[in-house]
Amino acid sequence: MLSRESESEAKPSKKSSTALKIFYLFGLLFGFFFILFIYIQDSFKEPYIKREDSALPIHLTFFDLTPHINTSTSPLSAKACGAQVEDRPVIKVIHLNTYVIGSYIEHRFAEKQIKTIAIILRHEQATFSCVMCCDEKIVRLPAEYSIHSDHFNYDYGTATITCTIRGTCLTPTHVAITASGVTENIMSFKPIRNIDFQTTFPYEFTVCISVMYEYTNVLNLVQAMEMFRLLGAQRVAIYKTNCDERTQKVLDYYEKKGFAEIIPWTVTKYIEVSRGWNINRSPGQLQYFGQIPALNDCVYRYMYQSHYVALHDLDEFILPLKVKTWKELLPELETKYGSDIGFEFENNVFPFNAEGHADYGQDKWKNIQGSNILNYINRVPNLPNTFNNYKIIVNPRLVLKTTVHGLLDSVNGKSTVRVDNSIARIYHFKNFTYPADTKLVKDDHHWNYANDLIPAVTKVLQACGFIEG
Repeated sequence: MLSRESESEAKPSKKSSTALKIFYLFGLLFGFFFILFIYIQDSFKEPYIKREDSALPIHLTFFDLTPHINTSTSPLSAKACGAQVEDRPVIKVIHLNTYVIGSYIEHRFAEKQIKTIAIILRHEQATFSCVMCCDEKIVRLPAEYSIHSDHFNYDYGTATITCTIRGTCLTPTHVAITASGVTENIMSFKPIRNIDFQTTFPYEFTVCISVMYEYTNVLNLVQAMEMFRLLGAQRVAIYKTNCDERTQKVLDYYEKKGFAEIIPWTVTKYIEVSRGWNINRSPGQLQYFGQIPALNDCVYRYMYQSHYVALHDLDEFILPLKVKTWKELLPELETKYGSDIGFEFENNVFPFNAEGHADYGQDKWKNIQGSNILNYINRVPNLPNTFNNYKIIVNPRLVLKTTVHGLLDSVNGKSTVRVDNSIARIYHFKNFTYPADTKLVKDDHHWNYANDLIPAVTKVLQACGFIEG
């Protein structure tokens, strides 16, 4: 039993011990929350992109844009031949400056092949192997590749890596592209798409959009999506680099409805992209945010999902002039030009800086970011006997390599045919500089869609919470 003297000496010792425990506890809690804070901050960082000629409003900083979102359909636990399955675009090949986008079975030749869309450093002189997973067994085969000619002299270009399927691996399900001679263990496989040859398709028309970057024009996005729907599209594939929060809300709406597929386009994490096609005016390593590899991937991705694909941008609409929908237009074109060819449509620009018309102005849309396309009915005339840009609608099973304007290669050697502009043409709405003495042409054909477009757009804006019901 302690004496009073020794008891009085023990009390401060216990207090000191308790205080020390509390101090350690608070230290541990502080360290935990500090690490958690750093983790959260890092998870929202965006890759660096040069911002010259940015179309963003001054008040919108780069970090207002939504981060890349992993929309992989493969669960994180999915494995193939003991390795992780990575169902996302833009995966770097180890030891090489090559980035794999998507891998697809090629059914259109006597020998079955795997075609992989990739981005390659052109001067690297790389050699590749296909490492395939077949019934949980690994098979290695040599691969060949071709760099597409439309690289515009940038360091990187779109490429197709081809591996012929033969031997003991006739039904591969996953593939990894490696440098030749690499024997180290495969860390991840990509799933191979288009495994089954299809003759019927869930979609009649799919629109391929490449690429969405720094996008803020909510009204134009909704108008574009609803115009595509009115024209007959059942699917819109958007390769997205980044956008603002309100745009993301619209994308989420259409993705939830099943009308849009949003493919995370993370090429800017690895390669310095340009903002144009002319390397002298738009420096970088890869042309215009990598739109060409994205377009090629979209064609292969929807080769056996869609009867036709339309390759154009969110500010462009291929409008028939004698009928209202693509479903009515395409049989007419195939009768006139043939069914074994792609169709190109003449570009016609409707400048936002021209005089506006308020016939279909909507007060309820006035606070929504973007310009109402219905206010602009004056187009810049195309000069006769000069080249005019175009975009295409094509049966994807005819395509081997595509580019921004037309095809580079097709299965039958045919390219595209220019559709008479009295049958259909592109209505292209954007800011555009033209000579002051230009006599603009009044063309209000898109007003034929106004009575359907206005309530459809309003409904979406209400559903997203941008305007009241």
